Amino acid sequence: MKALIVLEDGTIFKGRSFTGHGEAVGEIVFNTSLSGYQEILTDPSYTGQIVTMTYPMIGNYGINPEDMESAAIHPMAFLIKEYNGYPSNYRSTMSLGDFLQEYSILGVEGFDTRALVKHIRSQGAMKCIVSTEDPDHNSLIQRARDWSGLVGQDMVKRVTCDEPYGWADNKPVPGIDFTTAQQNIANPYKVVAFDFGIKFNQLRLLTEKGCQVQVVPATTDAETVLAMNPDGIFLSNGPGDPEGVKGVVETIQALLGKKPIFGICLGHQMLGLAYGGSAYKLKFGHRGGNQPVKDLTTGHVEITSQNHGFCLDSESLPKDKIEVTHINLNDNSLEGMRHKSFPAFSVQYHPEHAPGPHDAVYLFDQFIDMMR
Repeated sequence: MKALIVLEDGTIFKGRSFTGHGEAVGEIVFNTSLSGYQEILTDPSYTGQIVTMTYPMIGNYGINPEDMESAAIHPMAFLIKEYNGYPSNYRSTMSLGDFLQEYSILGVEGFDTRALVKHIRSQGAMKCIVSTEDPDHNSLIQRARDWSGLVGQDMVKRVTCDEPYGWADNKPVPGIDFTTAQQNIANPYKVVAFDFGIKFNQLRLLTEKGCQVQVVPATTDAETVLAMNPDGIFLSNGPGDPEGVKGVVETIQALLGKKPIFGICLGHQMLGLAYGGSAYKLKFGHRGGNQPVKDLTTGHVEITSQNHGFCLDSESLPKDKIEVTHINLNDNSLEGMRHKSFPAFSVQYHPEHAPGPHDAVYLFDQFIDMMR
């Protein structure tokens, strides 16, 4: 089935759908990971985006229930060079095409993804529409341009949980809290995790490291969190522009200095805004499992998993209060920081991997040490 991929600048690619009829509008981005497409599809940070994979063949190992990073698919559409509809993997329970169809997500193959990625790298991420239904090029270009985009939008409200929940037996447990959770010597630390678009592997790792975790909606106020008397506060990843998220900065400011805080990705950006910093949109973002980051405190280089289109401006942070701890070696953008007075630190990348390298898992141990 023919499909058109139309960018706001008038660039058009012609492919074919492997999931049937459909249409999607969003920001076109690319991911350089060689595998991990299921984790990418279920990462809430991709809300509002159309994801292009740079690796040429996708789908060869299928889909399985263990590798879900949330309960749904979040990109608006999924674009690849060549689809493999006959997976070969003992863990596979369904094909990628069936998985996308289950969530009504458009999948498109059969076009030059390399040319698309080169165009994005040159011109920057932009608005895009993918359609099997509208053959009018001019109509599609205008509709792509008319989309609101991500800048200034609160995308977190689309993905955050409605009610608090716990995490046990490798799955969400509705309604669990610290007062009713079974006491476990192996899990002595109580952590409140803000859900800005949280990934399940963050919860898995916190639990493995000895934490009872209570996940709360992004709109939860500081008074409610402090009343739970946690040992630490975790700020998760999430989609979109941090400056478009309502109310969270004020909540974090009220929590600073009260409890240890660890932020990842959007949580890192929200923490930076709470310090008084500002964010900006990267030209085409960092997405993939091969981003080199230097730890300035040790001199070590980590290969990291990343997924973000916005970044904190390091020059906007108060230098008397904030220390930059990590930088991206590709463009020197800010990748990590810590507060000089309060027990708070954060990184822009994804130390929980899923998918990607495990170089930065040690940061969860630092969080545990901070809570001791």
